[in-house]
Formats: sequence, structure tokens, C-alpha cells
Amino acid sequence: MPNIVNRMVVSELTRDLDEAEGMVLVSFAGLSVEETEELRGNIAEKDARLRMVRNNLARMVFKEQGYEFPDGTLEGNTAVAFGSTEATLGAAKVLADPKVKKAGKVKFRAGILEGSVLNGPDAAALADVPDKDQLRGQLLGVISGPARALATIISAVPSSMARVIQAHADQEESAD
Repeated sequence: MPNIVNRMVVSELTRDLDEAEGMVLVSFAGLSVEETEELRGNIAEKDARLRMVRNNLARMVFKEQGYEFPDGTLEGNTAVAFGSTEATLGAAKVLADPKVKKAGKVKFRAGILEGSVLNGPDAAALADVPDKDQLRGQLLGVISGPARALATIISAVPSSMARVIQAHADQEESAD
């Protein structure tokens, strides 16, 4: 029977899993306390949480939830960033930041997004998915682009005609 602390951790992790729409599992090898706190702060700005987990407890909780990860996923120092779908994408962007990547201390191991298990490369690819604001901007560009082109074409005909008439008028003045 697990001790009371382990039961509390399992209970809290189970609750977090139930509430989260997505999560990213990463390895933390050699991060200092300052670097970890900076990552936590950056991830919190994206409305996600970062939590260090004990592998055996995480295995137990994931198994109870029906998530199976390949062998070796939950080994070494493991952290879980979780939250809503949008928050999970934001956390993945923070963890894939070039400054974090350059240090080479954080590696994507796996992820879960809306009930689907992702392998390490797929979890890392979440960082490339545009967030809502980027998608809205792209959609606005797609919608307004044809209208802008049509307005330009429609206004081009009268302005071209005006330039032709002005050119003829200037030519007649110079001929006189």
C-alpha cells in the first residue's frame, strides 16, 4: 500500500489529468533551480502548469487513465506541462524556444492532446501549431485578401482612364 504522500500525489495528478485537455512530457536533465523557475514562469504565462512527477506514480496514473506510452518514456527526470489545448500549445512553444533548445537540457518525450497519445517528435511539433491569435490573423488575411484585390482592380479602371485623359490633355497642350 503506498504511503499517504504518494496517495496524495496520485490523487492530485489524477485530478490534473482529468481537467487537462492536453499535456507534454519532457525530460529535465541538468536544469538549475533558476532555469526551472524561469520555465515555470514562462509556461504559467501561457496558462499552463509545469510539474515534476515521479515516474512510477506517473506510470500508475497514466495506466489508470488508459494512456500507454512506449518503454523508456517515463525514465529519468520527468516533468509534465498541462492545461487546456491552447495552454498546452503555449507550453510546447515555451519548451521548444530556441534558448531552451540551445541549452539541450529539455527534451520532448511524449504528449497527450485531447485524448490522443503523441510520441516525442509529435509532441515537439505542437510548438509549430499556430495559436488562436495567429489563426485569426491568417483567417482575416484570407478573407480580406480577395476583397482588397477586387477593390484595387475596380479602382484601377477609373484611375487608368483619368491618367490616359490627362496624358492626352498634356500632349495637346505641348503641341499648341
